[in-house]
Amino acid sequence: MRLYVQGLKIRSSQPTRSRLMFLSTRNKIIKINMSQNKTENVDARILSLASEVTEVSNQNVPVLLLKLKEILKTTPSLSKESKKLKEDLYNYDLIQYCVLVLKQDYSRVNGGWATAAKLAEILSNCCVGLDPSEDVEEFYNKILPSAVDNLLFLGRRLQARFIRAIKDEEKSEFLHFFRTVTDSLCWLFGGHIQLTVCVLQCDHFLQLLMTDDVETGITVMSVLQNILRVNSTVLFQVDESILHCILDELVFKLSSATNPVIGNAATKSLLVMVESHQPLVELLRMRYRGLRALLSKQWTGKGFGRELGRLLDLLYSGSYQKVEMQRLHQAACLVQAVWKGFQTRKRLKKLPKAVTSLQRGFRAKREQEWLHFKRLKEEEELKQQLHLQRRRAMRIFNEKQLTLLEIVHAGQVDKHMQEMQEKSALMIQRHWRGYKERRNFHQQRQALKQYKAAVTIQRTAIRFLKKRRCIREALSPWKGPAELTDARRLELHEKIDEHLRLHPVSQLSEEQSKELHVRAQETLGQYLLKRRLQQKAELCRKALLAQINTDITMLMNAPGLKEATEKHLEVFTSRSMPVAAKAKQCHNTLLKYTRWPWWKKLGDEFMDDEVVPKELPAVEYGTLFIGGSKPSS
Repeated sequence: MRLYVQGLKIRSSQPTRSRLMFLSTRNKIIKINMSQNKTENVDARILSLASEVTEVSNQNVPVLLLKLKEILKTTPSLSKESKKLKEDLYNYDLIQYCVLVLKQDYSRVNGGWATAAKLAEILSNCCVGLDPSEDVEEFYNKILPSAVDNLLFLGRRLQARFIRAIKDEEKSEFLHFFRTVTDSLCWLFGGHIQLTVCVLQCDHFLQLLMTDDVETGITVMSVLQNILRVNSTVLFQVDESILHCILDELVFKLSSATNPVIGNAATKSLLVMVESHQPLVELLRMRYRGLRALLSKQWTGKGFGRELGRLLDLLYSGSYQKVEMQRLHQAACLVQAVWKGFQTRKRLKKLPKAVTSLQRGFRAKREQEWLHFKRLKEEEELKQQLHLQRRRAMRIFNEKQLTLLEIVHAGQVDKHMQEMQEKSALMIQRHWRGYKERRNFHQQRQALKQYKAAVTIQRTAIRFLKKRRCIREALSPWKGPAELTDARRLELHEKIDEHLRLHPVSQLSEEQSKELHVRAQETLGQYLLKRRLQQKAELCRKALLAQINTDITMLMNAPGLKEATEKHLEVFTSRSMPVAAKAKQCHNTLLKYTRWPWWKKLGDEFMDDEVVPKELPAVEYGTLFIGGSKPSS
């Protein structure tokens, strides 16, 4: 019997490297081949829970996984039945689901963050005491480190919500959830000692330690002490930069805090680190030169003298520096203090101008980061939805395949499987060839662009040359005869011979032939000159006709005298001297006619005075002439 259990992809607003690595291993369908007897040995509650988890939506998965607590209570913690039960949970991917759902946002899940704390406790109980027989490398190298990372990430979320909480009830509730998660983490690396290195090297642990809150800071420092008690050699396996970061934070807490509880926890943590890693004594003396004086003056008599005395004894056990070196060190500190004070005062004078710029830059950067984060979140959600749809489609397809296999006769199964393999091979070949062709196309895209550009340039050049050839043929005065065929050439020769036979001509001398050629060339030149003058005259005629048509259109569209303005006057202003002279003559004639007595207006004799005088009057271009006045522009 084959049971197909499909992995679940959890929506997370902040994807991490460990989550992506874990999801990449869950991209295949887990096929568990079991016999009927082995399936009967599996707890029915596990089978039903596994089927329910694969069917429900992501938000309801954490609530369903809480049923694991009741399943685990049915067997003793270290018995064979418990180990068998945990191995079945691992084989059916329920432990993997617990690891993944820890990164969900539990503000939208039923039960809230209490569900997250319970799931952390369930996960630690399931992993401790589990030694799977299958996929051992995946369990120890991927699932357990991912569980540590997700537990620390959940602790960071709870710590942030505890700090932002206002009411005392909310604070106590989130503090209880935070301590439950840290206890689960301690229980997990207590059962798997190799995880202590993962905890110290995780960035979330350092960020949990770097907090100003008293309660959560004490809890994190207690986790550090538990790590060193479980594995005293863990500091030898950690990078030196991580040790420096942890020591910097502990010394900072001792130098800045005034609460004895913080001082006691930081002192105990430093003492445990120094006792488990002896080279740290010299590092503390060289890296933090004022630590001994700070511990002696600030924390003496605060209620934890025993641990403080042991730490001071370890720090004082080395050789003291010389007095001269101390004096030089103090002098250097004094010079640095004076210089830093001068620089600080100088910066404070420029601070009012810089604050506005800093605030503007910070707000713009924060807005940019928020938009980038929102876009990444939308892309991640879209990818998760597509992946989930793909998995569901694959699961439905596999179910259909199983149904078809049940229908097919046993003798036809091999033939059916062979056909499926051939179809799969064809599908793989088709996709590979398509990928190969697309890759070759992308590689040849630049050459294709160059080819298209060359074709475009050639096409443009050919069009340009064709236009120039047409213009040259149109302006050419002589066009050669069309090509003659042999039959046409014989026909023309016969006509010429017939014409010469009917019309004999007198023979011309060489001088007469040259004279005739010269006259023909002169006649041809005169014809070409007249043709060019005729073309110019034709162009002038067309230009005058176009101008007359334009003037007629303007006159027809001209407004009346009552509606006319200066702009309309500029339209009818002429820049031609003969036109202006003729207009002035007509205007003067009309004025003279208006001044005549009535008996002279009985005839049409005033219309004879329309001859333009030979001497044109003094006029200017761009003027309008009015009778009895000077020209005005």
